[in-house]
Amino acid sequence: MFHQGTGRHSVAAAGLLTCTLAAGAALAADGSAPERRGTELGFAVFQQHCVSCHGNKAYERAPSPATLRTMSPERIYTALTTGIMKSVGDTLPDVDRRRVAESLAGQFLGSEKAGDVSAMQNRCSDNPPLHDVREQDWNGWGNGTANNRFQSAMAAGLTAANVANLKLKWAFGFPGGTSAFGQPTVVAGRVFVGSDNGYVYSLDAATGCVYWSYRAQAGVRNAMTVGPISAGGRTHLAVYFGDLKANAYAIDAHSGAGIWKFHVEKHFATRVTAAPALYRGRLYVPISAWEGFQARVLDYPCCTAVGSVSALNANTGRRIWKTYTIAQPPQPTHKNSQGVQQWAPAGVPVWNTPTIDPLRHALYIGTGDASTYPAPDTTDSIMALDLRTGKQLWHHQIYAGDSFIVGCAGAGKTENCPPHLGPDWDVPMSPMLAQLEDGRSLVVFSMKPGDLLALDVDKQGAVAWRDDHVKSGSTPSRFRGPIWGGALDGHYAYVGCAANGIGAVALTDGVQKWCAPLDTGTDPKVSYSAAVTAIPGVLLVGGSDGSLWALSTDDGHTLWKYQTAMPFQTVNGVPAHGGSIVSAGATVAAGMVFVGSGYGVVAETPGNVLLAFGVQ
Repeated sequence: MFHQGTGRHSVAAAGLLTCTLAAGAALAADGSAPERRGTELGFAVFQQHCVSCHGNKAYERAPSPATLRTMSPERIYTALTTGIMKSVGDTLPDVDRRRVAESLAGQFLGSEKAGDVSAMQNRCSDNPPLHDVREQDWNGWGNGTANNRFQSAMAAGLTAANVANLKLKWAFGFPGGTSAFGQPTVVAGRVFVGSDNGYVYSLDAATGCVYWSYRAQAGVRNAMTVGPISAGGRTHLAVYFGDLKANAYAIDAHSGAGIWKFHVEKHFATRVTAAPALYRGRLYVPISAWEGFQARVLDYPCCTAVGSVSALNANTGRRIWKTYTIAQPPQPTHKNSQGVQQWAPAGVPVWNTPTIDPLRHALYIGTGDASTYPAPDTTDSIMALDLRTGKQLWHHQIYAGDSFIVGCAGAGKTENCPPHLGPDWDVPMSPMLAQLEDGRSLVVFSMKPGDLLALDVDKQGAVAWRDDHVKSGSTPSRFRGPIWGGALDGHYAYVGCAANGIGAVALTDGVQKWCAPLDTGTDPKVSYSAAVTAIPGVLLVGGSDGSLWALSTDDGHTLWKYQTAMPFQTVNGVPAHGGSIVSAGATVAAGMVFVGSGYGVVAETPGNVLLAFGVQ
């Protein structure tokens, strides 16, 4: 793993922007879900038609992909339709020109005006001062630096007895959006939420009226984290987050005014997918990349994007340290038959929010696969870093040899592909830190294929127990479980247990207490990969069909269910439709449940709505 203080060896590289924005379209006239326009299709078009020039030193006049990243979608679209790149644009259908423009810019055509608070009809009448973050709030991704995704009974204001009485209180539409994949944070009676249209919003939790909007430079997928900041000679509350251009931000929680912005990683294929973690004046920012999406194209110089974590001064945005998930920086290896330089090693992104262990002054992350061959030994691993310096303390690899590029299987294999294609078995889930009554401290997590592990942090990540469905020879059917986040309540972990099932396992030894297969009706393709959320007696689970479930933590039986994949009338007058609930989970605070519905990434159902439920 490469580690540094404030700088890093620069690697000249070219290629594709790999953010997963779904470009916006208005709700269809028939009330159906919005059209998926941008997503991975724009990236594929760019790699297949553009990287032979853009990023190629032989074409000095062609802007690099990094330069294109700084342009607006309107500017790129104009270049492809009536401007300097019209000759290339004329070879593409208009929908592909739009996809390229929006995926490169990280913003939607027309989103600057449509998403602003000035265009909303439900402005809050006043903006009272904010109180400090309190126990009854839901703050950040995991509702605490241990990432246990648990809310106490007092803070939740909900019980197993009254959760069946939940009713929709209000719906808020994201203008032009097709992925409501920003998990809502609830602090001081306000909801802070990011959107794929590049805006962050502050809403009143009770009514959904909007206090302010802030436009980031790209879509915002991660949860907001609210905490103190000392800036401008005073201490107040800031909202911290990252965007899909690998920028980190601090903005004023009361007004939405920008305080600082820092470009965490320069590689154009990198992004902040997961929420940064805030602890004692430092913001720990994880970096992922999707460079491997179409890196098999022979015009592409595969591959140079590397996952990392940076520690920033929360008051100023200044970087304190950065640690890469691969020790060696990418180096040139050989040229393929098209004469395009190839690089290695690369990949090992961080898809999850770092977990903080104050007692051991450690930070824990899960890593993904490599985009080059051979795969480094930090792929598909849990890594422990020193909070103060970023130095690696230890790492534990679960699967070795996972070199993976999308599309390299079968007839899609090219020279750029790994000679031995891995299974793509990342660690998407934030490690959950559990303190056991017997004195042990474990990080508990599950893998993409459904394996569940607990590592002893006082024994350099040694396995405390493991439920291994892959090595035992059984089918990894739990791929459809909640791979993006489990939950802990002090005694049990709530994770996937069978095909489309959610279960409870004892933290002490991993023994299963119960497993509840969810009724998928007539569609066997429904998955439950979104992060789960626990309160005493209740587990909240989202489905790719838009279903939101409340299950009993006693045995998994259904307490309540709501279908979100439908049109909604919104408090801000924006046409909105629900869709898949795939990555971010529900949040609970002060008697209300909040969830985004819609995931216009890959093959899921788009949507652009934030829903708020209450029992009163």
